[in-house]
Amino acid sequence: MSAMVPRTGAPASFADLTEQLAPAVVNISTRQRVQVASSNPFAGTPFTDLFGGQGPQGPSTREAQSLGSGFIISADGYVVTNNHVVAPASRNGEITSITVTMPNGTEYAARLVGRDEASDLAVLKIDGQRNLPFVRFGDSSKSRVGDWVIAIGNPFGLGGTVTAGIISAVYRNTGSGTAYDRYIQTDTAINRGNSGGPMFDMGGNVIGINNAIFSPTGGSVGIGFAIPAEIAAPIVDKLRRGERIERGYLGVRIQPLSEDLAASLGLERNRGEFVQAVEPGQAAARAGIQAGDVFVRVDGKEVTREQTLSFLVANTAPGATIPIELIRDGKRMTVRARVAARPSEDELQRQVFDPNDQQDANPFGQQQQQRQGQGVIEQSLGLSVIPLTPQIAGQIGAAADMRGVVISAVDPNSDAGQKGLARGDIVLSANYRAVESLAALEEAIRTARSVRRDALLLRVQRRGQPATYVPIRLR
Repeated sequence: MSAMVPRTGAPASFADLTEQLAPAVVNISTRQRVQVASSNPFAGTPFTDLFGGQGPQGPSTREAQSLGSGFIISADGYVVTNNHVVAPASRNGEITSITVTMPNGTEYAARLVGRDEASDLAVLKIDGQRNLPFVRFGDSSKSRVGDWVIAIGNPFGLGGTVTAGIISAVYRNTGSGTAYDRYIQTDTAINRGNSGGPMFDMGGNVIGINNAIFSPTGGSVGIGFAIPAEIAAPIVDKLRRGERIERGYLGVRIQPLSEDLAASLGLERNRGEFVQAVEPGQAAARAGIQAGDVFVRVDGKEVTREQTLSFLVANTAPGATIPIELIRDGKRMTVRARVAARPSEDELQRQVFDPNDQQDANPFGQQQQQRQGQGVIEQSLGLSVIPLTPQIAGQIGAAADMRGVVISAVDPNSDAGQKGLARGDIVLSANYRAVESLAALEEAIRTARSVRRDALLLRVQRRGQPATYVPIRLR
């Protein structure tokens, strides 16, 4: 038996390829005016007039600079980079100039043609040029784990730097929850300043745009992420033409179908995404989609960790009507939804719900309780509950007519404690069945055990926040 012979393709040197590609990779620097708070300690007080002449009278500005990378995609000077490279550092900042520096040191002023915050892409233009070196996008969908790649960029402002490595993973979901959380992962050294630079395949095609790293130190540890060309190229083309980037939107808050969630629902894990909440009046609500549903397919495409609901919907044209396959209470069903237009990233950020916000201390006073079924609940879930009376509802800020049971204590070492359940949270349902008494919660536990479920899906209301689903492992 002879030894395996390695396939050809690993180059003895990247020098020829680098010599061909490097002239089109540029350094990008911006200058911006950032507003800073007044340094006058008496500003806004009765002493302002008395001491007004001795310091700044209001917000002042300072000059700031940022550095990044980019690449030229046309002879007449269109340049691609990351949005965060050319975006103001703060909401009240203003970009005053953008400079593109070629590898030979030649500097050009550039203007912003368009940028897209959701995908973190931007297009610049160097005016008055007709013969600049440029590179082209390739087909990243053909990239495979183990393929060689090289990255060229401007790490730490040092200037043109070339690094090489392999593709470590494709369609990597980093857990950010964004519509475009679908990266090429590489062990190629990527550092601060590489953002916006190209990742090339061995044919010299741009298959990714370097975007982020995972690092406990701030430097490269061999885990870098690039926006795939299959996502970037269509967006860049629209930005270059001055078109608005429109994306689909359903209006749901979702989470991956984790092992615990799948166990509580009796479903296969890593297939589908779970609906935590539905925004009233939005496309999902109009289609009849409910909190607690599981998305399985969207417009015929399977929902997976690599192909998320957010990605599939974002790439659907607003106004399109699409079939959506769901699982509800163990049964499959299909609804049709007319996709809406995705709000801006700022608007979406204002909708973010933090399940870890804590309650005020002890809304229950000294109330003690001994209820039938409490032992089963404590033993199975690691928490204690009491009935939701009008008096307690008033103390914890709940509606007087709300029905449920209130968590009065949580074992911090239990799954419930680890998942952030806290004293004062209201349990509204268990495995989609209303819980209006301790007996109802106890019955839900017994039913789950009888069908060999390892977890119980609780719907929990926390003061001032939307109700959310939390799968709790049964002990």
